Amino acid sequence: MAYKKVEQFDEQITLALQENYKNLLSLLGEDPNREGLLKTPERMAKSMQYLTQGYSMNAENILSSAKFHEPISKMIIVKDIELYSMCEHHMLPFFGKAHIAYIPNGWITGLSKIARVVDVYARRLQVQERLTTQILEVIKKTLKPLGVAVVIEASHLCMMMRGVQKQNSVTTTSAFFGEFEKNETRSEFIRLIGSSLH
Repeated sequence: MAYKKVEQFDEQITLALQENYKNLLSLLGEDPNREGLLKTPERMAKSMQYLTQGYSMNAENILSSAKFHEPISKMIIVKDIELYSMCEHHMLPFFGKAHIAYIPNGWITGLSKIARVVDVYARRLQVQERLTTQILEVIKKTLKPLGVAVVIEASHLCMMMRGVQKQNSVTTTSAFFGEFEKNETRSEFIRLIGSSLH
């Protein structure tokens, strides 16, 4: 059986973006009609729609789709969640890992849903500071836990490829709510995400 790639994109958006990217190539001094660039505007249009698909996703719905009543109130951590996002200032990628914890107050959610929430907000034009807070706020609002903690570590190509060109810099942002505002709980979380248990 022959391989068939199936992709779904909004045709009107794709055509509009394609025309803009064709103009962009011309403005940069390229010939958009040369062989190597003929399909580049279409590829860029589809790529950008994929990279910003978070705008059409709802994080609350994702968490609620696997929300279960459980009478536990112990820390739950999902760490090393890969994330890829686009800096809204230069439209260059930043990438890294998110570490997320919450202490239930009667409700838990599927572990994969925590990772999906990261994608909802990462797949938008972003700044790391806002991304960190958005993840915390939606978990807080949907699960109403006793506490939430989010730490993101990321490398930004806008710092690595242009400007100061610091290839080894990593930016860390954090947000804490409820029980994680207490030093003891926050310290336990920080220790656990920094240790290798497997």
